Amino acid sequence: MLDTETKRRIDTARDILVGKIPDPKSQVEQITIALIYKFMYDIDRESVELGGKEKFFSGEYKKYAWNKIFDVGMGGVEIVNLYGEAIQKMNQNPNIPPLFQDIFKNAYLPYRDPETLKIFLKVINEFQYDHSERLGDAFEYLLSVLGSQGDAGQFRTPRHIIDFMVEIISPRKHETILDPACGTAGFLISAYKYILKHNSSNYNPAEDKKSFEQQDVNLEELTINSTKYSGDKLLSDDKAQLVENIYGYDISPDMVRLSLVNMYLHQFNNPKIHEYDTLTSQDRWEERADVIMANPPFMSPKGGIRPHQRFTIKSKRSEVLFVDYIAEHLNPQGRSAVIVPEGIIFQAQNAHKNLRKMLVENGFLVGVISLPPGVFHPYSGVKTSILWIDKRLAKKTDKILFVNIENDGFHLGAQRRPIKENDLPNAYNLIQEYKETIETGKKFNTEKWENILLVEKEKILESEDYNLTGARYKPSPHINTKWQLVELREVAEIASGNSAPQGDKYFQSGIYPFYRTFDVGKVHISDTLNISKDYVNDLAIKEKKLRLFDKNTILFPKSGASTFLNHRAMLSKAGYVSSHLAAIIPDEKRVSPLFLFHLLCDIDAKTLTSEQAYPSLKLSAIKKIKIPLPPLLVQQEIVAEIESYQKIIDGAKQVVENYKPTLKIDSHWKKLKFVDVTLEIRNGVNVKQVDNKGKYKVTRIQTISYGTVDLGKTKWTNDEPPENYFMEEGDILLSHINSFEHLAKTAIFTNIQEKVVHGINLIRYRFNKKLIIPDYAILFMKSDEFINRAKVFAQKAVNQASIKISDLNNIEIPCPDLNIQKAIVAKMEEEEELVNSNKKLIEIYEEKTKSCISKVWGS
Repeated sequence: MLDTETKRRIDTARDILVGKIPDPKSQVEQITIALIYKFMYDIDRESVELGGKEKFFSGEYKKYAWNKIFDVGMGGVEIVNLYGEAIQKMNQNPNIPPLFQDIFKNAYLPYRDPETLKIFLKVINEFQYDHSERLGDAFEYLLSVLGSQGDAGQFRTPRHIIDFMVEIISPRKHETILDPACGTAGFLISAYKYILKHNSSNYNPAEDKKSFEQQDVNLEELTINSTKYSGDKLLSDDKAQLVENIYGYDISPDMVRLSLVNMYLHQFNNPKIHEYDTLTSQDRWEERADVIMANPPFMSPKGGIRPHQRFTIKSKRSEVLFVDYIAEHLNPQGRSAVIVPEGIIFQAQNAHKNLRKMLVENGFLVGVISLPPGVFHPYSGVKTSILWIDKRLAKKTDKILFVNIENDGFHLGAQRRPIKENDLPNAYNLIQEYKETIETGKKFNTEKWENILLVEKEKILESEDYNLTGARYKPSPHINTKWQLVELREVAEIASGNSAPQGDKYFQSGIYPFYRTFDVGKVHISDTLNISKDYVNDLAIKEKKLRLFDKNTILFPKSGASTFLNHRAMLSKAGYVSSHLAAIIPDEKRVSPLFLFHLLCDIDAKTLTSEQAYPSLKLSAIKKIKIPLPPLLVQQEIVAEIESYQKIIDGAKQVVENYKPTLKIDSHWKKLKFVDVTLEIRNGVNVKQVDNKGKYKVTRIQTISYGTVDLGKTKWTNDEPPENYFMEEGDILLSHINSFEHLAKTAIFTNIQEKVVHGINLIRYRFNKKLIIPDYAILFMKSDEFINRAKVFAQKAVNQASIKISDLNNIEIPCPDLNIQKAIVAKMEEEEELVNSNKKLIEIYEEKTKSCISKVWGS
C-alpha cells in the first residue's frame, strides 16, 4: 500500500506546480524529470559511499549534480538557470543509459519563477530512493492524476480493473506478454507482479488480497500488492527471460517516456517499450504474443484512420482495428482481455458486425464482461465491456459467457469514493469456476448469480447483427397468467413523434404543448402529463407537418439517460410529441387506456435494449412487448380498483407536497438580532477531508438534507481541530456559499452522539437557550421571510453566491416567551407527524397498486 508520507509529498509537489502549470500531464512530466534527476544523484552518492566513483554526474556534467542546486551561495535566478540548463542537456550526457536519455529528451523548464522552483525542488529532495517497490507504487499514484488524454480517446485504466483482468487471464512465466497501446504500462507491470506472486514460496491463495477485493481504500491509493512477493521460486534465467518477454507499444512519445520510467521503477532495467503506431505501421506486424491485455483508444481521429491492408476487418475505426489486431496477433493458444466501448458490442455498422461474427465464429471469444458506466469517471462516463478471448478454451465450448458488473467497489459518480457494493470478487470466482467446468466438462451453474448468463454461439450467429449484449438473450420470465398474451401492436398503434422544430420562430406565441423526454422524465409513472416545457405555434405545425396525438396517448421514452427509460406518462389533453418518445395509441375496443398504462409502467425497458450509458429503443422492440389481455369488463374492474387506490395516493401527495410549516408571528413579540440571541455565529474550520474512515466526521454543504443533518453525506478528517469546532446538540448549520438556489438552506444538529467537526463553508449558529429554543429557531430559519431576507445580502456571481456573516448577524428573529416557543414547536411536530403518516399512506397504496398489476401478470 502506498504510504501516507510519500503520497503527501507527491500531492504537495503537484499543488506547488498547479499555479504555474495547469495541465496535469505537464505536472507529471516535471515531477518525473525531477525524481529521476534526484534518483541518479542518489545512485552516485551511494556508489561513492561504497568506495566507487560518480557515474552519472562526472566530467563536464559534474556541475549539474543535484546537490549543486542547493548551494547556499546561489541566488534564485542562478538556481533557475542551472536546473533549466541541466534538464535540457541531460539527454546528451554520455554517462547515463539510453533509458534515462529518453526520459530527458525534449525536457525543459516551463516557468522561470525562482520561489516556485525552490519550494518544488525542496519537496523532491525529501524523496529517498532505495529502488524499492514503494517507489513504484508512488509513481503509479503520480500517474493516476493523468486520468485522460480525451482527444485521443485514451482513459487510464483503474488499477483494480487491471488487476481483475490480469487475474482472469493468469499470465505465466514463460509466456510473451504484449500491450499494443500501453499508455503508462499498467497492464504490463500488473502481469509481472502476478507472475512474481505465483512464483513466491510465501504466496498463499487463501490469504492473498487482490486489489479489486480491498475496501475503504481511495481509488488512486490502490496498489497491486506484490511487495512481499520476491519471486524466489524463479531461477535467475527465468527472471531474465521474464523481463524480456514483456513488451509494449504506444504512439505517444510522452506515454512511452512515462511507461519507461514506470517499468524501470518496477525492476525492469531495460524495459521494452517502443514508440510505434500499432494501426498504421507494419514494422512489427509479424510479432505475436501468448498474452495480450489492453485498453486501447476508443476514439478515431476525424476522418478515421488509414490502416494498411493486412487487417482482417476493413474499417477506419480504432476500436475495431485494435480488437482485430489483438485477435490476429495472439499465438494459437493465446488469450487476451481487452476493454472496448459499447459500440463493439452492439453497433450495426458492417465493420462492427463482421468483427463480432469473426470473434464468435472463429473460436476466439469466451466471454463478455459488462462494466458499469462510470468506471472511467471523472474523465468519462463511457460505457465499456471486457472482451475475454482465449483461443484454446473457446474451441472447447459452444457457448459464450456473459457477466454483468453493476458495482465495482466505488461510487460511479465523479468522486468515485469507496462503497461496500462490489460485484468484482463474485464475478472473478464464478469465472474461475467456469474455466474449470470447460476443462472438466462439468455443467456450469448460472443460477449462483443473477448477473451471469450462458448463451449458445449458434444463437448469437443466428441474429443478423451478432449482438453481444447479454440481456438480449435472457429468456423471458415465465408468466403464469390465465389471460391470453398478445403483442402490444395487436391492441395499439405505436408511432414515433416528430423531430423538434429548430428555431425561435416555431415557438413564438406557441399555444400547443410539445412533449419531450424531459417532460416525461419529470413525472411519476402514475401521473398524467398536462404541462410541457415548450409550446409550438401554427407555423411549426404547418411547416414541420407535426402529428397531433390525442388524449390518453401513452408516452414511452425510446432514448435518453437510462433513468428516464422506465418513466411513463399519459396525455391528459391532445399535444405534439418528440421523436425520442414512442406514442402508444390504445385501441379502446380491445384495451382500456388506463389498464394498458399500468401494465406498461410494469415493463422494465432495460430488458429491451443493450446495456449502455445512454441506451435507445427501437419501435420494433416496443411493438413486440407481450402483455396479458383480460376481457374489457375485467380490465375496467382492475382499473377501478387501481383508481380507488390512486385517489388516496393523490390526496396524500397533496398533503405532503403542499405542507410547509407556517410560523404566525404576533406583532407584540419582541424582535432581536441574531447576534443578540446566539452564543456563537461561526464559519467552519478548514481541515483536510478524506473519503475513507478517519478520526472525525466533517460537516459540509451536502450534509444539509431536508432540515436535518445527514451524516451519511459527511466526509472524514484525521486532523485535530480546535475544541470549539466540534458540533453540539441544537447547533444549526446554514449554507452561505453555493448556488443561489441552495443559499440559506438550514439543518439542525440533533440526536447525534459521535464527535463531528464543523467544516468550512457552513455557518454554525449556537443559540442562547435562555432566549431561543433551537427547534423554534430552525422553524423561523426555514421560513420564506428569513430565506428571502438572507438572499438579499448575497453577492451573486455567475455560478455561485455568498452571504457575509456580518449581514446575517443583523437579521431579526421574533422572540416570544420560551413557553410560547415550546408550544409552537409542539404544534409543528404534530403537523409533521401527520405529514409522515401521509408519506406512509402513499407507500402502502402504491404497493397495493403494484400487487394488483402483479396479479394480472400471474405473479
